[in-house]
Amino acid sequence: MYDQLRFDYLGCYGHPHLKTPNFDRVAAKGVRFTEAYAQSPVCGSSRMSTYTGRYVHSHGAANNNYPLRVGEITMGDHLRALGMGCWLIGKTHMTVDAEGMARLGLAPDSVIGARQAECGFDVWIRDDGLWTNGAEGAYDTRRSPYNEYLKARGYPGENPWADFANAGLEGNQVASGWFMRNAAKPANIRDEDSETPWLTDRAIDFMEQASGPWCAHLSYIKPHWPYIVPAPWHDLYGPEHVLPAVRSEAEREHPHPVYAAFMENRVAQSFSRDEVRETVIPAYMGLIAQADAQLGRLLDWLEETGRDRDTVIVLTSDHGDYLGDHWMGEKDLFHDCSVKVPLIIHDPSPEADATRGTTCDALVEAIDLPATFIEMAGGEVPRHIVEGRSLMPFLRGEAPEDWREVAVSEYNYAHTPVREKLGVSARDARLFMLADHRWKFVHAEGGFRPMLFDRAADPQELTDLGGDPAHAGVIARMYEHLARWARRDSQRITQSDAQLDRRMRSGAMPKGILIGVYDEREIPDAFVAPYRHDIPTG
Repeated sequence: MYDQLRFDYLGCYGHPHLKTPNFDRVAAKGVRFTEAYAQSPVCGSSRMSTYTGRYVHSHGAANNNYPLRVGEITMGDHLRALGMGCWLIGKTHMTVDAEGMARLGLAPDSVIGARQAECGFDVWIRDDGLWTNGAEGAYDTRRSPYNEYLKARGYPGENPWADFANAGLEGNQVASGWFMRNAAKPANIRDEDSETPWLTDRAIDFMEQASGPWCAHLSYIKPHWPYIVPAPWHDLYGPEHVLPAVRSEAEREHPHPVYAAFMENRVAQSFSRDEVRETVIPAYMGLIAQADAQLGRLLDWLEETGRDRDTVIVLTSDHGDYLGDHWMGEKDLFHDCSVKVPLIIHDPSPEADATRGTTCDALVEAIDLPATFIEMAGGEVPRHIVEGRSLMPFLRGEAPEDWREVAVSEYNYAHTPVREKLGVSARDARLFMLADHRWKFVHAEGGFRPMLFDRAADPQELTDLGGDPAHAGVIARMYEHLARWARRDSQRITQSDAQLDRRMRSGAMPKGILIGVYDEREIPDAFVAPYRHDIPTG
């Protein structure tokens, strides 16, 4: 998983300038999904959905730093029950439910407590990658394994991440990557010591010692901001390789109120300037090129050791990056550049030979990955817990019955200044996106009209039809989909359908509970016999 990697910034997804031979190498021997959606366009909530196989609506970790509640069943829980280890190498953006753990007496240093605190993973190494100290203190107060690595490699200071990995030089001064004007500078760090190669080394360390079946979540920190990359990647691309922004003046004339509020924030205002895009996007492309080169190291290692013959490879992201498209920066909303993700799966088994090098345009969701891994591990997907569906049929060239009609994504902006600007309550600061092959629909709580885009006639999503009476029928149909999705049975996670069926078939009478019986002659003698005897005597 590559943090904040746009689906269309890979060669195999059609980028005209960015060369990604190793992503393309995996696509050539696997299936590339073209309609894959994250369940939220922001790191924390998207990842919690990917790790649990459940919608944000179900697990409740609705934004960054919203704890995933204790007891939520994760991919690691499912896989370990099937005899497969599940390990973290890199980032999760998981926030522990400390109150819940204390309430249940779970010690953070116990095996169970550690897994609860790490989103169900056993940790090979965790580093979320933002080791910054601001006016009010540190953003992340945990230990940084990466900073410790840099100190051991001879980089001085208390926070070499900030002074070297996330900074260039301006004379003798640190040129921080937090200031985007410095994005064109090479990061003041050796390429091999930067974050992406460091995590690749840790992944190879893990695989060299791994035994038995395992799932490794290699979660890269980049190309997420800060946008700065070491040489030789910093000047691999230039302003001439920056694609024109996908935006129109019409988008700013009568925008949806929520969209308008997001367009007014600092990052959107910055990315609306050409000088920002021409400085930042080449660095973003350089970060992706570096990631591609490190993927090549992993692929070569797998081939040299023969592990490529029994290792499934999944390449994806947690969300995209606007990069100035639609007058926006960052993510937050639901245009394709933000909510669609790359998804490439290579299954080395002979059963997948027929689909090598193909594409699939089915509507798939990030929550489908846990279901896929459960099936790969030999298990049956517990549909009362995991809301995603296995992608194995698509990998084997089969057409699954009754596939989803819409993909769903959610965003909660209750803690942002946008909520205050719009004057909505914390409970109403929520957005729901539904996309089918033709339409993309966004419902905004708080009394706002919906947003609607015709993806066939307007593939760049420049014209919002949500206020057009001519599309009332489409909007009504999308609201029916939303209502059906909202009514799904998503909280009955302790009783499977099979368990309910067994209870239904057994009935109450074999256990001696007789409800509604007026006369014993109405039921079989076997159920009456326990009650036919003399009064016991002492």
